[in-house]
Amino acid sequence: MKPKSIKMNYIYNTGYQILNLIVPLLTTPYISRVLGVDAIGIYSFTASIVSYFTLFAAMGTATYGQREISYLQNDRKQRTRTFWEIELLSIISTFFVLALYFIFILSKGFSLIYIIQSLSIIAVATDITWLFAGMEEFGRIVVRNLITKLLNILFVFLMIRSVGDLNLYIFGLCFLVFLNTISIWPSLKLYVDLPEFNKLRPLRHFKFVMSLFIPTIAIQIYTVLDKTMIGIFTNEPSENGYYEQALKLSKMALTIVTSLGTVMVPRIGHYYNKNDIENVKLYLYRGYNFVWLLGIPLCFGLIGVSGNLVPWFYGDGYDKVVVLLSILGFLVLAIGINNVTGIQYMVPTKRQNYFTLSVCVGAIINFMMNLILIPRFQSVGASLSSVTAEVIIATLQLYIVRKELSALVIIKMCKNYLMAGIIMYIFLRILSFYLVPSLVNSLILVTIGAVVYILMLIILRDKFFIDNFKRLLKK
Repeated sequence: MKPKSIKMNYIYNTGYQILNLIVPLLTTPYISRVLGVDAIGIYSFTASIVSYFTLFAAMGTATYGQREISYLQNDRKQRTRTFWEIELLSIISTFFVLALYFIFILSKGFSLIYIIQSLSIIAVATDITWLFAGMEEFGRIVVRNLITKLLNILFVFLMIRSVGDLNLYIFGLCFLVFLNTISIWPSLKLYVDLPEFNKLRPLRHFKFVMSLFIPTIAIQIYTVLDKTMIGIFTNEPSENGYYEQALKLSKMALTIVTSLGTVMVPRIGHYYNKNDIENVKLYLYRGYNFVWLLGIPLCFGLIGVSGNLVPWFYGDGYDKVVVLLSILGFLVLAIGINNVTGIQYMVPTKRQNYFTLSVCVGAIINFMMNLILIPRFQSVGASLSSVTAEVIIATLQLYIVRKELSALVIIKMCKNYLMAGIIMYIFLRILSFYLVPSLVNSLILVTIGAVVYILMLIILRDKFFIDNFKRLLKK
């Protein structure tokens, strides 16, 4: 089977990520005003609890499944067996965890909210997008996600009217996720056949799945445990509300940077399986350059615009989000680098043990810092802990792969983008003093920031940017 076009897959995935940006831009200002910071905090806290159960239901099947399918793009028979074995393993783990979940919620407050969110756990068993990702068929994934996002917009504006609609809001989010996972099943027959069930051995994958599950647990600690610990130590839903909204904006920017990684994992796995190491390195260095090119302006731009953006975007009572964004904005760079080294390189090249080591170190540091900082600084402490953990993970991973990938070369790549990003940030800060918070003024700041950044790269004659810009114009 001929490898799919990385450019087309990136366009598909980037298009979806842009939609991911547009949907919150449309719905978040409305939801933040209708539900309020306390209700959002309640949702954030309960969702963080539920995410632990979805984590154990999924184990590492999605990451492992995508990698294994990428090795079998040209072998339909073996692909069929591998798919059904991994899917059966996912179904078994999901229903086992679901039983434990219902035992757990019997004794908890917000019980109806927890019952509604059980749909998120069930969706783990029906989610087979990893098969299509492994086959590099991102178009099919994106189309369904697009439809789901549009339904999400309609649902929010038509159905959510007051703070009393919190349960309905949560149900809509969870149900649409479940609907999205089952909608792709009719396309399954294009890539796999019905299995010979008597020959399936799902447990043979268990050891390998677990090797990817451990780093997944560690990642969960420093991406979700923050919210849980904020809820426990502060006992103030508003602190989780601030953190949730700040994290949402930083993750919106992050999705643009990591969207390339999503399509690169199966391609790198494909070349690695063919022992084409030169192509593996070529794509990885391009990946790092891409992170610097987009990550730096997104990071500095988010911080520079936040003072003008937050007041009108979220409404009254969210001033603390500006402070949190000045910290969480750096997640865009740290996680972007981690995504290339860890997800794009270590996982497809079967170095998940090193990946596990790095994220476990980060998780421990994040947890210890949370214990110290959250009781004293609340959501600000959680933000500092998250960024510190990601920076340490990035540093450790680059050290681990130092014999294959030059950290010095990777760091040198950023010099033009860093210079352009700093100049852009200075312009944004100066202009922010003269522009009152409003949609129009935020758009003006974003436009001016983008123009300044691009002009600086042209002045600096950045080869990577200019070459790709020329290709874009030709297209």
